[in-house]
Amino acid sequence: MKGPYYLEDFAVGQIFKTGRLRIDKEQIFAFAKQFDPQPYHLDEAAALKSPFQGLAASGWHTAALTMRLLVEGEFKPAGGILGIGFDALSWPRAVRPGDELHAQSEVLDVRPSKSRPDRGMIRVRTTTYNQNNETVQIFTGNLLVPRRSANT
Repeated sequence: MKGPYYLEDFAVGQIFKTGRLRIDKEQIFAFAKQFDPQPYHLDEAAALKSPFQGLAASGWHTAALTMRLLVEGEFKPAGGILGIGFDALSWPRAVRPGDELHAQSEVLDVRPSKSRPDRGMIRVRTTTYNQNNETVQIFTGNLLVPRRSANT
């Protein structure tokens, strides 16, 4: 099955994978200039003196890249990836120029809504990895997903 997936299609333990996306220095600079203009994202010399000890992508850039990977990957909830919040978000390792990212999402919980019979919620842990399979981001998100029974 390739999606779209309705609430009834999800089960705890399901894994969904993405393709790969390479990031370069120019992308790091462009994102940082517009959204996170801190020296360790914009200036290689300043980045060397930072805790990163070299140029690093903004965590928010990593999150945006992960979203792109998810939208283009196997994870296809009906109605789109509609997040209503996060339980956790962390960046255990910096993303560097030349890194090639990919992600994997695991369904942790599936719950029909008690008050809205046309939908439910799933909890999903998404882990983003670099080309060495080192974790660069982990988040646990809560997503709103329509029920198939409401759409038939």
